[in-house]
Amino acid sequence: MGDEDPGGLLRAPAERQPVELLELFFDLAFVFALTQLSRKLVSDLTWTGAYQTLVLLLALWWVWTVTAWLTNRLDPRRPTVQAVVLGTMIASLVMAVVLTGAFGERGAVFAGVSAALHIAVLLYLIVVLPEREKRTGWRLFVWSAAAGGLWLAGGVTGGAVRGVLWTLAAAVDYTAYRFRYPIPRLGRVTAPEWPLNAEHLAERHRQLFIIALGELILVTGLAFVGTDFTADRIGAFAVSILTTTLFWRIYVFRAGEQLAEAIAVAADPVRLTRPLSFAHLAMVAGIIVTAVGDELVLSEPFGASRSAWVAVLLGGPALFVLGRARLEQTVFGRVSPNRPIALLALLVLSAPLLFAPPLVAAVAVVAVLVAVVLADARKAQGRPAEHAAPRNKRS
Repeated sequence: MGDEDPGGLLRAPAERQPVELLELFFDLAFVFALTQLSRKLVSDLTWTGAYQTLVLLLALWWVWTVTAWLTNRLDPRRPTVQAVVLGTMIASLVMAVVLTGAFGERGAVFAGVSAALHIAVLLYLIVVLPEREKRTGWRLFVWSAAAGGLWLAGGVTGGAVRGVLWTLAAAVDYTAYRFRYPIPRLGRVTAPEWPLNAEHLAERHRQLFIIALGELILVTGLAFVGTDFTADRIGAFAVSILTTTLFWRIYVFRAGEQLAEAIAVAADPVRLTRPLSFAHLAMVAGIIVTAVGDELVLSEPFGASRSAWVAVLLGGPALFVLGRARLEQTVFGRVSPNRPIALLALLVLSAPLLFAPPLVAAVAVVAVLVAVVLADARKAQGRPAEHAAPRNKRS
C-alpha cells in the first residue's frame, strides 16, 4: 500500500479476509468470561445482581467489539497486530478472573485493566493508521479515554458510587459508539474513513454467538455432571440441550446467514454495524441468563417456584428473541410477526408459571421456541432464498 500504509498493516477491504486462527484463539477468553458472568448472576439472583452483571457484560463487550474492528482493519498476521490482540486477550482473561468480585474487593483490578485497554489499544490505532485515517483514531481515543477514566475512578471507590461511575463509563462507551464518536471540528466516523470488510465482520459476530452457545452447553453440562442423574434431572438436561439447539436454529434462519450481504449492500456500512452489534449483545445476554436458568432447573426440577427463577427462565429466551428480532430488522428492514408474538407469549406465561415447577417453565419456553421455528419453516416453504435488504441499502 506504499506511503499510505508504510507499515503494511492495513487489510484491503475489497479482498477476501478470512477470520484468522488468532481471532478464534482470542475468542476462547470469552468462553471463560461468559461463564464467569453466569456465575456472577446465579450467585446474586437479585435486581442488583442482574444490574451489576449487565454492567460487567457491557465492559467485556466493548473489549470484544474494539478488537473485532481492529482485526477488520488491520492484518492479524502482522507481528505487532498479533501482539496487541494477544495482549488484549490476556487482559480480558484478567478481567474475567476478577469479574465475580468486581463490585467488591477486586474492583480496582477490573477497572484498571479496562482503563488500560481503553487507552492502549486506541493509542496503538493512532500510531499505525495512515495519515488519512488518524482523525478517526483520535475520535475513538478521546471518547475511550473519557470512559477509561470513569472506569478507573469507579475502581478506586466503592459501594453505590462505583456502580454510578461504571454506569456512566458504559454510557460513554456505547453512546459514543451509537453516534459514531463525534468530536467538534473532527466530525463523526464515516464509511470512507473506516472501510469495512463485510464478510469478516459478519463472521466474527457469528463466531461470538457460537461461543455463547458453547458457554451455555458448558455451564449446563457441568451442572448436570454434578447431579445424581435422576429421571427429572435427565429430563431437565434434555430440555436445556433442546433450548440451545432451537436458539441456534432461530439465529441462522436467513438473517444469521445474510449478515455479510447486509453489510456489503448497505449504503452506510458503519451505520449498519451499530444495530448489528446491539442485536448480538441482546442475544448473548439472553444466552447468559438462559444458562443461569438451566442451572437452576437442574438443581430443583420440581422444586418450589420462585419469582426470580421464573424471571430468569423466561427473561433469557425473551432477550434472545428480542435481539434476534433486531437482527432481522437490521438485515431485512422488517420483523417477522412470530417474533413479537413469541415475546407476548412469554409475557403471558409468566403469571401461571409462578405456580409451576421450574422444569414445567423450561418446557413451556421450549414450546414457544418450537412454534417460532415451525413458523419460520412454514414461511420459507416453497419460496426462494431471501436476500438482505437493509433500510439504508445502496440504490
